[in-house]
Amino acid sequence: MGTRFRHVSPVSTAVALLTLAATLTSTGSAQAAATRVRSGSSSDVSRTSWQGPAFTMNGDGKIIPGSMSAAIDAIRGGTGSLDVVVLAGSAPTSGSTTPECDAAMALPGVNSCTTWTLTAAADGNNSQVNSDIRNAEFVYFAGGDQCRYAAWKGSALEASVESVAAKGGGSGGGSAGHHINSPVVYDACKGSVTSAEALANPYDSYITFTTGMFDWANYSGVINDSHFTTRDRMGRTMAFVARAIKDGRTSGGKAWGVGVEEGSSLLLDKNGTATLYGKEAFVVLGDHQPEQASSGKPLTFSDYKIWRLGPGQTYDFKNRPTCGYYHRSVTNGVADPNLYTGTLQSTCSPTGGTSTLAETEANDTRATADDATALTYPATLTGSMKSTSDRDYFRVAFAAGERVTIVCAIPDGAYDADLYLLDSSGSTLARSVNDGAGTDESLTFTRTATGSSTYYLELDAYQGSGSSAYTCTLTKG
Repeated sequence: MGTRFRHVSPVSTAVALLTLAATLTSTGSAQAAATRVRSGSSSDVSRTSWQGPAFTMNGDGKIIPGSMSAAIDAIRGGTGSLDVVVLAGSAPTSGSTTPECDAAMALPGVNSCTTWTLTAAADGNNSQVNSDIRNAEFVYFAGGDQCRYAAWKGSALEASVESVAAKGGGSGGGSAGHHINSPVVYDACKGSVTSAEALANPYDSYITFTTGMFDWANYSGVINDSHFTTRDRMGRTMAFVARAIKDGRTSGGKAWGVGVEEGSSLLLDKNGTATLYGKEAFVVLGDHQPEQASSGKPLTFSDYKIWRLGPGQTYDFKNRPTCGYYHRSVTNGVADPNLYTGTLQSTCSPTGGTSTLAETEANDTRATADDATALTYPATLTGSMKSTSDRDYFRVAFAAGERVTIVCAIPDGAYDADLYLLDSSGSTLARSVNDGAGTDESLTFTRTATGSSTYYLELDAYQGSGSSAYTCTLTKG
C-alpha cells in the first residue's frame, strides 16, 4: 500500500499560526498588512432603503456578469447605483491585482468597488475594513482558501457582512468564497480531500467544518461545494451531507449539498429562489441517517435525491421541492455510476396551464411576436439566433406592481445575444447587453400602475449565430 500524497492548503497550518501572524503585524514585522484598493467613486452611495437581499454562489472565483447584474438590479430595485466590497485572503499572483472589482465596475449600477486583501485573522477587526463593508451593499468573497475566511468567524467582519444582507444588500463569492457563504462550511483547514478519499472514510482527518458563521435566509441546512463537475466532487459532497446529518450540524435530520460547476453561478433572491446562470449546478439532499458513517469505515448511504439545474432553471430553497430529482446511492464507499445524470423518480408538473413556449419563426417584429401572455410563472421561453441579423420577439403581460426578472441563458460559446424589454409602443424600458459569446443576459422590471399591460421581450443576435438554443426564464415577485 503506497503512501498517499495530497495537496495541503497554503493555510493548512494558518489557523494555528494566525494569532502569531497578527502579533507579528502589530509589532512591526514584515508580515503583510491589510491593503485597500478602491475603484470608481470616492464617495459611497447614500440611500435609505434597498430591495434585497440577493446572493451569488459561483463555481469558481470569477464574477459571472449575468448573475452579478441580476443581484445588483435586485438590490437597487433597478434604479440608482450601489457600492461593492471584495474580500480576498491573498493577492493574485499574476494579472490585475483587483480582478473582481474590474469585472464589477464594468456592470451597470456600480458606484464603486473596493478590494481589501486581508492576511490575518486580526484583520477581521480592522475598523476601516468594517466601515467599508457596512457602507457597501454587496460583499464578494474572492477565490483562494476558505480557511482564511473561516478564521473571521466571531469577528467584527462577520457582523458587518451580516448587516449588509440585513439592510437589503447581498453577499456572494466564488470557489472559496462560495464555500464560506453556506451555513455549514467545508473549511479545508487541514487540506483538500477528493471524492474517493471522502467516500472511503467520511471522517478522514482532512474533512473539517466550520458552522455558525453565515446563515442566509432560506438557505439553512446547506453545504456548498465548487468546481463541481470538472473536479468530480459529487462523491465528497455526498460524504459532507452524510457527516452533517450524522453529526447534527443541520436540523430535522436533513442536509443539502449545493455543487456549482466552473463558469456557473446560482443567484439566490430574497424569496428563496435560486436561478442558475452558466452551465450546471446540483442540489444533493440527504433526508435520513446514513446506514454507515463512522471513522475509518467506508460510507454507506442510500437514495440521495439529486436535482440537476441547467441554464436558467430554478430551485426553490424556501419551499424545497419534493419532485424533479433522481436517486443515487453509496455502498461501502462505492458510489453508483452516472452521478451527474439520471432518470427522474418524480417529475414536477406545472399547474394552471403551460409554462413553456418555443419560438416560431418568423417572429422578427412586434407584430409577429410569439404570444407568451398565457404562460404560468415561472415561465420558460426558448429559441435560437438563426442568423447574424435574427431578432426574436415574445409578447408578455404584467399586472400593475408586478416585479419580473428575466434571465436568458445563452449557449456556451455559441453566439452573443442581447436582451431588451419594450413597452407596447416599442420603446426600450430595460436591457442587458453583456459582451461575449455564451454570456448570459438578465434584467429586472417593475410595472407601474399606469399604461398598457402588454410588453415585448426581444432577443437580438449581436455577434454570431447558430442553432443552439437559448433559454429565457421569467419569474415574478
